[in-house]
Amino acid sequence: MPVEITWWGHATCTVEDSGVRLLTDPLFTRRLAHLRRRRGALPPPEAAAADVVLVSHLHADHLHLPSLGRLAPGTRLLVPRGARRAVPGLARLAGLRGLTVTETAPGEEVRVAEGVRVRAVSARHDGRRLPFGPHRAPALGYVVQGSARTYFAGDTGLFDTMAEEVGPVDVALLPVGGWGPYLGPGHLDAGRAARALAQLAPAAAVPVHYGTYWPVGMDAVRPHEFHAPGEEFERRARQLAPKVTVRVPGHGERVRLP
Repeated sequence: MPVEITWWGHATCTVEDSGVRLLTDPLFTRRLAHLRRRRGALPPPEAAAADVVLVSHLHADHLHLPSLGRLAPGTRLLVPRGARRAVPGLARLAGLRGLTVTETAPGEEVRVAEGVRVRAVSARHDGRRLPFGPHRAPALGYVVQGSARTYFAGDTGLFDTMAEEVGPVDVALLPVGGWGPYLGPGHLDAGRAARALAQLAPAAAVPVHYGTYWPVGMDAVRPHEFHAPGEEFERRARQLAPKVTVRVPGHGERVRLP
């Protein structure tokens, strides 16, 4: 059975596998602090329809409470261990909206439906709820194990044991950019993402986390860092991982991966 991936922009994707809809890091807003959505229409209401939501870490562009507030009652959230303590609004929102929150940590596996499990894996990224608060929750990636094995990396840098910790996967959703002209530590750019792809060796990959949000007033600052990462990742992947099928969807586009 094929897996279908819809990229809604930034790190937000719908993964459909075995009749289960999983939504990654939902961000459904035109503006977030100093960031504005520069490309891609806001996702339609049906983008918030999900059986399970995977939250990779606590940064506001990945754990966005107003976007989580659009989820239907009964939706299950998988979040890093310590998230409820670090983000008190998460527990309040869950109570108001009837959401089920499950905290998890690297190496733990959660059964989310018949025949579909989710395994948390580590990421190399600052997991704090910035700009304040102690480091109370790890940054995570997730491997969805249904008819295929789909790796959502969240935000991460490249690390030596990535392929070992993630394990064999069929599809990789890899971040290839950011929301500003410069990437700090704990991120993948197009080149590092292609190196990660070569190590992971999935059948298919989709670049995410680029080309959506950009700081207000900085449109002319290193614009290639906004527009180019998806295509640059595809080009680098042809060199480093030529056997991997890379799909570069537009915002709101659904791709079917065997």
